[in-house]
Amino acid sequence: MSTSSLPQRSSANKKKPVKKKRKKVSFLRKLTRVFMFCLLMLTIGMGWLYFAPSAHNVRYLIADTLITTQHRYMAKYIIGENELKNRVAEYNQRFDDMGDEVDTHIIATPEPQADVEAPEEKPLVEIEEVSGTGYAGYIMIVNDPTKVRLGIPNKVGSGEKVSSMVARTGAIAGVNGGGFADPNWSGNGFKPIGLVISQGKLFYNGLGGKTSTQIVGLDRQGKMIAGNYSLEELSKLEVQEAVSFQPRIIVNGKGLIKNAAEGWGIAPRTAMGQRADGALLFVVIDGRQPGYSIGANLYDVQQIMLKHGAVIAANLDGGSSTVLVKDNQIVNKPSSQYGERYLPTAFLVFEHPEQAQIKNIWEGLDPSQIDAAKKRTQ
Repeated sequence: MSTSSLPQRSSANKKKPVKKKRKKVSFLRKLTRVFMFCLLMLTIGMGWLYFAPSAHNVRYLIADTLITTQHRYMAKYIIGENELKNRVAEYNQRFDDMGDEVDTHIIATPEPQADVEAPEEKPLVEIEEVSGTGYAGYIMIVNDPTKVRLGIPNKVGSGEKVSSMVARTGAIAGVNGGGFADPNWSGNGFKPIGLVISQGKLFYNGLGGKTSTQIVGLDRQGKMIAGNYSLEELSKLEVQEAVSFQPRIIVNGKGLIKNAAEGWGIAPRTAMGQRADGALLFVVIDGRQPGYSIGANLYDVQQIMLKHGAVIAANLDGGSSTVLVKDNQIVNKPSSQYGERYLPTAFLVFEHPEQAQIKNIWEGLDPSQIDAAKKRTQ
């Protein structure tokens, strides 16, 4: 048999790399097509976002959400730098206005009658899950508002985790409270914003030259006080526990936020409210966790409060500060990548609040001299 009819080893070997090359070229072509398609869709999407009238609300929702984060500056790439400044100023003015209406709500605690069987006593604290489109969280109901005290850190120079405050003071539950100076979102949690009042005493006054501030707190009878008040007004109202934060979202039983577009973006949220029977409502919404909870706007929180009977409600510090603790366990899922944050204030619930040991660690300190960025020592 002639060997010329058999394929040469060398020629057979030459065909294999050609096939591999074709396969490689085919794969690269497919990858390029996918890339070009994604680029085209991105271009169309960005064009729609920036130029289509129908995208106006989406564009401002993204901007408002960024404003609530440490990446606020990025909102200028969505709506422009001037519009960002205007947007922040607009919200601040709107929030101030929302705190001006006179609150006339009263809380009623019916006294049991001798000839009527006393109703079964409710637990001091009840926790329920809440959820909606894109968010999940909890509502904590405190059935006796006189059992709440404002907790603060126990060391000068640093804030304290809410879970630590709860464990240290013997509280049965707690949520984060007011705002604080937070340079680059890495502050030590020791310098509150505005006022801190605990057990009827002014613990901290960071008003500077301002004569009033938006506060969230409780008076001697456990009635919730929220809105724009001066120190003199707070004294006359016998406010016992309070922090500065805004906005008030419900007053005299009506919601102040008209719709989701006015809800100040999507974020983790904490808010405090009160029913007509005196029970306090603390809403805690998780966020920034795709697949579980992205977050809620203030309109969502307002509607949750109204659904649960709130006649007054106000926003508290949220974002990565949002946390709910019960029986020394963190109930929610805080969004901070570093875990629970160090904070200056928390609303704590006690079975026996008269036994709570809460001392003023800011006494004698000049607020203007407190370094909010100094590294924690604890």
